[in-house]
Amino acid sequence: MLLFLLILVLAFVAQLFLPCWVITPLCLVLAAWRGVSGGRSFVAGFLGIGLGWLLLASWLSVRNEGLLAHRVAQLLPLGGQSWLLVLLTAVIGGLVGGLAALAGTWLRQAVAPTASATAR
Repeated sequence: MLLFLLILVLAFVAQLFLPCWVITPLCLVLAAWRGVSGGRSFVAGFLGIGLGWLLLASWLSVRNEGLLAHRVAQLLPLGGQSWLLVLLTAVIGGLVGGLAALAGTWLRQAVAPTASATAR
């Protein structure tokens, strides 16, 4: 829960000033620092980034009455459905955040394995 909130808040703030790809190193570092397990880290990264991007894309789409999202959805095979584009944006962002968080947890486990794992 803490990792999810850290990713959600820090990614939102970071993306105000930095490019969108900043979510990848942010999720990796946060999960390497606070990640419990690979599965939990993936879910925290997926939900943290996915929810953040879903809220932001929905807000931007509502602000311009879905005109830009509708036009982009016409270019993609989405049938002009702007809500599908918003959902696709959230899923792609969530996958990037989730995989980066998973990699961060695995990196920490590879570099500094726990004492119980080395005792086997």
